[in-house]
Amino acid sequence: MRTDTARSAHPETGPASETPAAHGPEERSGLPLAALLALATAVFITSLTETLPAGLLPAMSSDLAVSESAMGQTVTIYAIGTALTAIPLTAFTAGWRRRRLLLTAMAGFAAANTVTAVSTDYTLTMTARFVAGVAAGLAWALLAGYARRLVPPQLGGRAIAVAMAGIPVALSLGVPAGTFLGKALGWRIAFWAMTALTALLLAWITAAVPDYPGQRPEARTPLLRVLRIRGVAPVLVVTLGYVLAHTVLYTYIAAFLGHAGLGGSVDRVLLVFGAASLVSIWFVGAHIARRLRALSIGGALLVAVAAAVLAVAADSTPLVYGAVALWGLGWGGAPTLLQTAVGEAGGESADAAQAMLVTLWNAAMAGGGVVGGLLLDALGTGAFPWSVLVLMLPVLAVVLTARAHGFPAASARRTAAAG
Repeated sequence: MRTDTARSAHPETGPASETPAAHGPEERSGLPLAALLALATAVFITSLTETLPAGLLPAMSSDLAVSESAMGQTVTIYAIGTALTAIPLTAFTAGWRRRRLLLTAMAGFAAANTVTAVSTDYTLTMTARFVAGVAAGLAWALLAGYARRLVPPQLGGRAIAVAMAGIPVALSLGVPAGTFLGKALGWRIAFWAMTALTALLLAWITAAVPDYPGQRPEARTPLLRVLRIRGVAPVLVVTLGYVLAHTVLYTYIAAFLGHAGLGGSVDRVLLVFGAASLVSIWFVGAHIARRLRALSIGGALLVAVAAAVLAVAADSTPLVYGAVALWGLGWGGAPTLLQTAVGEAGGESADAAQAMLVTLWNAAMAGGGVVGGLLLDALGTGAFPWSVLVLMLPVLAVVLTARAHGFPAASARRTAAAG
């Protein structure tokens, strides 16, 4: 990626004159935290909206008079909404100004969570959840690129890391807090709280997040041609395997821990996972500018080692906690690494490449739940860590072989930047 002009630093914008020519004092001296934390809150809302029903299923299913398994499909329909619409909507809105598009996506969350909070009909609730998934597809394809555009090129990875911190915060703190709130005041209050937070975020984005132009029509690349850009396909393959491996185990972690005699410690195990993920995000953000390849290899290795430990030592409580910590360290920085890698590989077509990544990410999440369920029925919980290990081996192989494009060494990235 070229770094010599404003346009080449952020090639998805229009002519250089359309991009702010200079950064303010905060941007020149470091990260624009007010704007980046607004994006992190958007990521938090996106992640928490997807997973919140998991902690509220009994109350929601009772209130809407459906089974818990049927209510659980509110998570599936969200992922389907994202997977089906991320690519076409990203293409359709490519010319929109970025802040307008972000506000539209977050307004979609506010509307969907409000309908979910007031709905007494299962079909209406599922429709609202699908709409939330559509909003997520727009948001996920936009957020990483937006974070990169807020800072000079050398700080792009760190900016994405700050924005992506919303994911582990949502999983480790948001879901338990939402579950507690739902149990204490009713599940509808939890969704009303999401609406209120989103309303505050809309004002925050308007006040603190700079606006940027969309992509000019002549600069847009057809999606099939984006796949042929060197480096894009390897990152997408790694994304599919990485997320599928993670989701197979994470979705059924309670069942796995129950079989291992730790059924009463699920919350503590997930807290360890979340804390390790936060450490990973911080470390990746601090070093990604110089060590994208090493961090990608290291993260995949950590997840593979964690799976191996869980496969052979699930009867040892200390080793289970240690393996979960390694898993969190390997997984936490993965969204930052993968979105940075696909953005750099995509170049002027970064938004389209991000949309493809979002689609595969959500397809892998939906597929992980299905594959995990089949494994549980056919082979039991002991199959989960082995399946993760089997999936991570080709992930490692692709990362190792994509040395020139996709997950390049520092020297290759410097050459690309100068080219």
